Amino acid sequence: MLKTLGAQVKEFKADSIRTPLFMILEVVMEMVIPLMMASIVDDGVQAGDMAHIYKMGVFMALAAAVGLFAGVMGGKYGARASAGFAKNLRQAMYENIQTFSFSNIDKFSTAGLVTRMTTDVTNLQNAYQMILRMCMRAPASLICALCMAFWINAKIATVYLVAVLFLGGVLMLIIRQAMKYFNELFRKYDDLNASVQENVTGIRVVKAFVREDYEIGRFHKASGNLYRMFLRAESIVAWNAPVMQFTVYGCILGISWLGARMIVQNTLSTGDLMSLLTYCMNILMSLMMLSMVFVMITLSMASAERIAEVLNEKADLTNPKDPRMQVADGSIDFENVSFSYKKDNESPVLSQVNLNIRAGETIGIIGGTGSAKTSLVNLISRLYDVTEGCVKVGGRDVREYDMETLRNEVAVVLQKNVLFSGTILENLRWGDKNATEEECVRACKLACADEFISKMPEQYETRIEQGGTNVSGGQKQRLCIARALLKKPKILILDDSTSAVDTATDAKIRRAFAEEIPDTTKLIIAQRISSVQGADRIIVLEDGKVHGFGTHEELMASNEIYRDVYESQMSGEGDFDKHGGDA
Repeated sequence: MLKTLGAQVKEFKADSIRTPLFMILEVVMEMVIPLMMASIVDDGVQAGDMAHIYKMGVFMALAAAVGLFAGVMGGKYGARASAGFAKNLRQAMYENIQTFSFSNIDKFSTAGLVTRMTTDVTNLQNAYQMILRMCMRAPASLICALCMAFWINAKIATVYLVAVLFLGGVLMLIIRQAMKYFNELFRKYDDLNASVQENVTGIRVVKAFVREDYEIGRFHKASGNLYRMFLRAESIVAWNAPVMQFTVYGCILGISWLGARMIVQNTLSTGDLMSLLTYCMNILMSLMMLSMVFVMITLSMASAERIAEVLNEKADLTNPKDPRMQVADGSIDFENVSFSYKKDNESPVLSQVNLNIRAGETIGIIGGTGSAKTSLVNLISRLYDVTEGCVKVGGRDVREYDMETLRNEVAVVLQKNVLFSGTILENLRWGDKNATEEECVRACKLACADEFISKMPEQYETRIEQGGTNVSGGQKQRLCIARALLKKPKILILDDSTSAVDTATDAKIRRAFAEEIPDTTKLIIAQRISSVQGADRIIVLEDGKVHGFGTHEELMASNEIYRDVYESQMSGEGDFDKHGGDA
């Protein structure tokens, strides 16, 4: 874990080295000043030597100025190093997430990833800054002050040693008890973020069903759990301050009593006692700093583990050693394909699928909810790998291709369409970042999107709000189809992506596909048989198996499920789920 996180310091290594060096310089200056104070008292005040007082005063001022400069520079470089470390952590996590396959993404919740990139990174940033500054300054100050104290008077310095051992033992006990609560704390953060995310994403549904009170209750519960967990952790950490104060005052009393006796016995000078009291405060302040560092490190350890988990996650799908960089055509073959989302799953989602689709064909895919229609097409662009058998595109196993090359040749319009904040043109150019406005307009005409875009005041410069909330479901679907067409793919997959448009528009889109992109293999997943009955062939899926594959006429003659659904839809009595079975 430390190696994984340490690798993200990168270009801020120099700042990470400068910070503790300046902290040590500050500590050295702080250690010299009490000796000068003792010299002023013993050799200047008591001897009446004003020249010595002035001389030591100048040296003290210089030492204080150097210490101040070192402290400022240490703070500057520490802040730069910790902020840079946090930036690199976020960047590394984000880049690694982009390499994840769908199966990798399934391991992490969206709310959990957001928490790791925000709260967890901030905790690590604060801990790293404290480590650079306090973890070098406090031990150095503690060791130097102890050494100076023993040099002045070993008997009195023993009081410090006892205090250090006592406080160290108590701190370790506090940290061990608090750590188990901090580990649980960030899981509660995930629950809280999940509650907020779901509420904001589905705010229209919440209001439509008047469920504001229910959502407020959910948030209150998640927030309450977080509060109680924080309270338990902080109630343990809170012992740190009173124990520290008890130790500080105990040391002062012990040193004052022993020091007074030794002064009376002429075995200790007044200046030395002042120095010892100053070193006492240095030692105890160093312990206080260390306790703060330990608390911060304890809190950040849970965050560090969660961040390292994301950074160490390796993509399940990777390119072969010598990948193919060109897809010959849009032909698709499924050879004895079985697929499960989890390797230990006994019942596969797809079982023994065998299909042969020629380049340029239009293939309809029909099946009940849960019949694995989407799972089938996800294997084509290698969003998942098959469990058994192989999927071929252009006559080659998809695992032989460079994944970026393969996915650039397979355009997918998902069942849940996603538009991003920006203009319509910016969204369309997700299909081809170099597409001209004319090419974008042409794609929109093919997708029947131009007819509503041209009526907007700013037309193609119209801004799409986050999530595409300012366009209807049908308009969103047509924009996503146009975006896919701009890729000029060899394979186009429409995953129930015309469900929100009327049948006339659906027919126009299908006719445009047939006329304008005849060489592109088109896979159309639909619930309406009218959307696919004009396809070259139709796949009927049931329970993850191919129940029928042929033209509309062939299936009407030989496939009972297809025939029943067709007749029920034509008579307006039902749909595929009712007659075709639910997987």
